[in-house]
Amino acid sequence: RYYPTAEVSAHIVGFTDIDDRGLEGIEKAFDHRLKRENGRRKILKDRRGNPIEEANILSSAQSGEDLSLSIDIRIQTNAYQQLKAAVLQYQAKAGTAVVLDIDTGEVLAMVNQPSYNPNNRKTRVPNATRNRAITDVFEPGSTVKPLTAISALTSGKYRSKTAIDTSPGLIRVGGRWVRDSRDYGVLSVSDVIKKSSNVGVTRIALSLDDDEFLDSFYKVGFGMDNATGFPGETSGHLNVRKNWSAIEKATLSFGYGLDVSTLQLAKAYAVLGGLGMSRPVSLLKVEGPIVGEQVIDPYISRQVIAMMEQVVATDGTGKKAKIEGYRVSGKTGTARKAVAGGYGDEYIAVFAGVAPVRNPRLAIVVMIDDPQGESYYGGDVSAPIFANIMEQSLRTLNIAPDASNSPQLTVASLEAAR
Repeated sequence: RYYPTAEVSAHIVGFTDIDDRGLEGIEKAFDHRLKRENGRRKILKDRRGNPIEEANILSSAQSGEDLSLSIDIRIQTNAYQQLKAAVLQYQAKAGTAVVLDIDTGEVLAMVNQPSYNPNNRKTRVPNATRNRAITDVFEPGSTVKPLTAISALTSGKYRSKTAIDTSPGLIRVGGRWVRDSRDYGVLSVSDVIKKSSNVGVTRIALSLDDDEFLDSFYKVGFGMDNATGFPGETSGHLNVRKNWSAIEKATLSFGYGLDVSTLQLAKAYAVLGGLGMSRPVSLLKVEGPIVGEQVIDPYISRQVIAMMEQVVATDGTGKKAKIEGYRVSGKTGTARKAVAGGYGDEYIAVFAGVAPVRNPRLAIVVMIDDPQGESYYGGDVSAPIFANIMEQSLRTLNIAPDASNSPQLTVASLEAAR
């Protein structure tokens, strides 16, 4: 076959072998629906093999199905261009980005670097052909701190204004030190998220029962694959055990000790943006009613979205994710990459978020693997890419701006309205 979008959609569409059998992507995942079925007929031949009687058709040939993908090629193309430029700019090893429609669960864009041209067999090398957004995992770092906040609020032991003492900027847990970049003093739960305080989320995690703490992680789908049917799809890794050590809970609260794919993280943020409603992820166009499950209290989801909007404020760690005319809610993440025996000097830079805040429609995650240069932080590296992809996507879909015609959502305004 010939693939007109070439490297832009290579990891989604995939390719076939010379016999038109799917080897990667949609071509492989839905090969049973795409391939045609040959017909069968019965003929009478003489001893030399020559037909001597009209054929009787036993079964007619059947054409393969037509499949409509969920991908919006306009959003896909822009996301691909933005990611490719960033990976080149930061001389990174790799990168991925995913755009999800919060209301339907449809994947509007899924891009990877490096990529390949499916029309050129010479470019089909393993490092380029795998769909990293689905097959590769990483420790998500601070992008999971909002889940710790959800667990805190759901437990009933915390409110958004509950004070947490993070002084003196470090805490000893199980013989190891958990540190913040500075001493933030006493913070509210909301400010723990805004400042991205490791000490703050650690104190929250240690104050909760194991089930109370882990509940939100399981409910957004961590540790389970998204059932896309794609070859090599990972379920990530989230321990299921009865007893957690203090240091395990502490590190999990700020994104270490679990592995997720970019698609899994995007799904988690789609649940947040959907006010706690979990919908199946789909790479095919969704027809008919959308089946969803309410897994997080809508009011609590809205509170945490308000907390994450402060992250994108002028003095927040994710200020480079701001978009003119739109209110954005998101979280930065910077995680050291694991090596044998511990952690090395390479980093994962992540930004995950939703917009527009008034009525979230899109969830986007951008991950850059081992960026080089002056900064490797998610707020510096991935947030601007997120902003570019989100802005173009919102405008492409004609989603109205919400920054000028509605008051800013704050935790205080939510609590006052309740």
